[in-house]
Amino acid sequence: MLRRRLYRGRDAVRAQDIADLRAMAARRVPNFCFEYLEGGADDELGLARNRAAFDGIDLLPRTLVDVSARELGCTLFGERIAMPALIAPTGFNGLLAREGDRLLAEAARDAGIPMCQSMVSTVALEEIVATGVRHWMQIYPFKDRANLAGVVRRAERAGSEAIVLTTDATVFGNRAWDRRNYRAPMKLDARNLLDAALHPRWIADVLVPHGMPRFSNLGDFLPPGMDSARNAAAFLSAQMDLTLSWRDIGWLRDLWPRKLLIKGILLPEDALRAKEAGADGIVVSNHGGRQLDTCPAPVEMLPAIRAAVGPDMTVIVDSGLRRGSDFVKARALGADAAMSGRATLYGLAAAGKAGAARAIGILRSEMERTLGLIGCPAMADVTAEWVRRRSAP
Repeated sequence: MLRRRLYRGRDAVRAQDIADLRAMAARRVPNFCFEYLEGGADDELGLARNRAAFDGIDLLPRTLVDVSARELGCTLFGERIAMPALIAPTGFNGLLAREGDRLLAEAARDAGIPMCQSMVSTVALEEIVATGVRHWMQIYPFKDRANLAGVVRRAERAGSEAIVLTTDATVFGNRAWDRRNYRAPMKLDARNLLDAALHPRWIADVLVPHGMPRFSNLGDFLPPGMDSARNAAAFLSAQMDLTLSWRDIGWLRDLWPRKLLIKGILLPEDALRAKEAGADGIVVSNHGGRQLDTCPAPVEMLPAIRAAVGPDMTVIVDSGLRRGSDFVKARALGADAAMSGRATLYGLAAAGKAGAARAIGILRSEMERTLGLIGCPAMADVTAEWVRRRSAP
């Protein structure tokens, strides 16, 4: 995201958009953390396309409409959320801020939106549920199904609303910029060690209290002493089940009694198969441009996917959202809601919970302003009539 001027302050409250929080985050955390946060696969064409796809959608305003009162709330699985947004599942957040997952959860709870917690988060799922946030748990298809079932049962006992199975990361994408920071797996090179030492605020927040963050939801998968974020990455990549297929959805559907979503859908035919397999919803996603480069942006595929599954299935989209207007566009093209990954992580990396809350607040104010400017008093009333692709005549 290019900027002619970068915000130089440290006060998250004064950040005016997500780009301001991004600039703050780039200064507060070491280079290796920031590269992990925003890097993409291969040439990062998919990363750029995700953003360009939203930029290429025009909003079509109606004029002389009373928008003195605007309502952002909508329903998700029959329950109200304050706006059509969720915190997306993101891992290693403890490297951005101490107990970063808990801070995100508290910010989401205060804003009245759900949080989907990553299986490779660094705070136990029970602690996140205890914050009172509307909690979804994301899981990866690891080979050890007995231990995977254990995580699912933990989520059920804790009171999680949904399990979200990520299906597009069984083979890890090539994130060259991220890998260049290391001389060996999870061992920083000299340049990045020096850079980390020059970030005393980050060291005091993240490393001083308890050392390197630990994977709190993967204890049964990892050998003793391997639950540190420093040690576990290579082991976890070897645990991904390359044999995962639609047959396995039945196993998970039988195990999990609540809402089940499949994340990583990009094609209408896969969306239909998810529906037929018993999923309650899907997340249209290309993993934020971090897996397969040169694939379609999820928002480009959204209308066809909605048409395929019909109006009743829950459809969520992620990847590339940076403005509140992007969430309005997602609703117009068929999404029930959209997930924010990097946008809220920029806030977390910039200023902890205050930064995450500021990111959500910025997105909310931009959504509300967008509704007013397009002449639509309620988010629930946004339809395809309010948008067009820029290439349209």
